[in-house]
Amino acid sequence: MSVAKKLIRCVILDLDGTLLNTDGIVGNVLKVLLGKYGKEWDGREAHKIIGTTPFEAAAAVVQDYELSCSTTEFLSEISPLFSDQWHNIKALPGANRLIKHLKSHGVPMALASNSPRESVEAKISYHDGWKNSFSVIIGGDEVRTGKPSPEIFLEAARRLNIEPSSCLVIEDSVPGVTAGKTAEMEVVAVPSLPKQSHLYTAADEVINSLLDLHLEKWGLPPFEDWVEGTLPLDPWYIGGPVVKGFGRGSKVLGIPTANLSTKGYSDLLSEHPAGVYFGWAGLPARGVFKMVMSIGWNPYFNNKEKTIEPWLLHDFNEDFYGEELRLVVVGYIRPEANFPSLESLVAKIHEDRRVAEGALDLPLYSSFKNDSYLRSS
Repeated sequence: MSVAKKLIRCVILDLDGTLLNTDGIVGNVLKVLLGKYGKEWDGREAHKIIGTTPFEAAAAVVQDYELSCSTTEFLSEISPLFSDQWHNIKALPGANRLIKHLKSHGVPMALASNSPRESVEAKISYHDGWKNSFSVIIGGDEVRTGKPSPEIFLEAARRLNIEPSSCLVIEDSVPGVTAGKTAEMEVVAVPSLPKQSHLYTAADEVINSLLDLHLEKWGLPPFEDWVEGTLPLDPWYIGGPVVKGFGRGSKVLGIPTANLSTKGYSDLLSEHPAGVYFGWAGLPARGVFKMVMSIGWNPYFNNKEKTIEPWLLHDFNEDFYGEELRLVVVGYIRPEANFPSLESLVAKIHEDRRVAEGALDLPLYSSFKNDSYLRSS
């Protein structure tokens, strides 16, 4: 992508799926409610409801599942179930970082969501400092037509008193991207549906997650928290017995990964974007080692499931299937990518190794080597 032709003066953000991880909650609530009607939510229709207004989403579900109620009735049943869950919605990785960064640099921000204003206010009330960071907050009930109509974005620009062409929109849904482009704004898409980035060609840039946002491309102040090619994260913990993977780590790539089962980690997997991370690995019987790992679908091999594949940066002379492996993940290197050849994939994995090995010697990351989680069995 070329460096922005225009200087961006403000950022307009969508809420659900862009800043907040609402997709899991939506799935859980729909599972419960459809169960009452003797139906089973399987996520198949997720693409039809992401980015739509609550009424449109309810109408799509009622129609697809041939429910015996009207859209209005379904909406009145599901709304309180959602309200009960709002305090459980986590910020997506990079959301707090982005909001704090823009606020500290005095970049005006607007929040423009297809959800009703009241529910937007309720959702953000659980996130410290969010409400005061936005100069403008607009809900879908404050405009005549929701996204994909550009009206909500044009109204946000009007209230900010900034030309639409000087606004950058950040969106996770196709209707949102369409709305932003129709409003003649610059649009960065962060698709909330996996493996669907081909649907977002109208956006000016498509990124994997907010961690991959490079604001300087848009003439905005750059993030200054990258350290030697890595982004420090609040540490997260994951563990379990080492399982047999696809049998291609050692055989195909020459890289022996110690795969973890994803059972019981579906929430954690949906919470963290696909990409390459690093940290420390503990095998209680063997010690603590540097590790680099990928989470995701491995586009080159096109996995059907999202996997966790850590590579312990140590030469072991035997397999350790079944042993308990504990990981403390402390930083991020890059988004998941596809590669034209096996050689280019292997070269990139070795480059990731070098970045991780160097970074883990920095005091910022090396202190986590002593985390008690790594040693408990």
